[in-house]
Amino acid sequence: MRITVLGAGVIGLTVAEELTRRGHTVTVVDRRPASGASYAAAGMLSPAAEVWHGEEEVLLLGLASLALWPALAGRLGVELRTEPTLLVGYDAGDLQQVERQVALVGRLGGRATLLERAALRACEPALARVAGAAALTGEMSVDPRAVCAALLDRVRVVPEDRRDADLTVVATGARLPAPWAGLVRGVRGEILRVRSDDPPAHTVRGWVGGEPVYLVPRAGGEVVIGATSEEHAGAPVVTAGGVHRLLTAARTLWPGLDRAELVEATARDRPATSDGRPLVGPSGVDGVVLAAGHHRHGVLLAPLTAVLVADHLDGAPVDPAVDPRRLITQPHERERHVDHAQR
Repeated sequence: MRITVLGAGVIGLTVAEELTRRGHTVTVVDRRPASGASYAAAGMLSPAAEVWHGEEEVLLLGLASLALWPALAGRLGVELRTEPTLLVGYDAGDLQQVERQVALVGRLGGRATLLERAALRACEPALARVAGAAALTGEMSVDPRAVCAALLDRVRVVPEDRRDADLTVVATGARLPAPWAGLVRGVRGEILRVRSDDPPAHTVRGWVGGEPVYLVPRAGGEVVIGATSEEHAGAPVVTAGGVHRLLTAARTLWPGLDRAELVEATARDRPATSDGRPLVGPSGVDGVVLAAGHHRHGVLLAPLTAVLVADHLDGAPVDPAVDPRRLITQPHERERHVDHAQR
């Protein structure tokens, strides 16, 4: 088929790459490719570290997608970091959060092991003295900017839609076109990038006085520090308060931050749905498929989303966990939907 993908973030680009591999003629439409949430994302491929109570289905989706990442990274020629993720609690109350996370992951079949202080110090000497930690094995991280750059080399992106497609995939992140706009809302996240001569060796997800923070090392000494989460109605902007919270929590866990160079502060909207699960599949309108609403999990779920969209077009049943029709309550006329979507 001739397929138009609206949106050149990590979701839209990965969908386009998979559809192209399956023989479709694909055009991606975006005036500012790879400049939204994918540009800010830390790239943690950490389904167990990310799972929250009430989001068990997201963990299962994440584990399935994690298994697809080595093949995708291999095709794109991008690095996957495979060190265990460390869950760290700074004080006794924070350690309880770590223990709750470990218990939840264990109940769901994940691999999480509590660490003694000596074991933590041996594997991650850059960290401050903390109340306790756990290691999550089998998780990874990737640089989303490198992923998007590699995908942009493999797919065709144009600034305007020519409206000659057999099918449209809507992957426009936190801003969906009408009439689906109400299915996704923007949740602002602020994130920092620093450069250090002594970065952590592992991805660290920690709590400091109840404040969540993560540190994601990259090549060349870069460390990504994130991320705030705020419901808001305006444009996503970096705030003094958000930067202060991130730096305070990160410095408490990683004292070497004091010597690091502050490279960048970024804010973008994450695309969230009302039930915390993405929208992947039929839109309720012939000729339009949704691939949106991934919230904190866009990079992690990108390869699975691509496979689900491509399989759906090949006739496979839609996974009910992500079927957009669960949140679509009113039918609309096909012509109106397609016209809005293609705009």
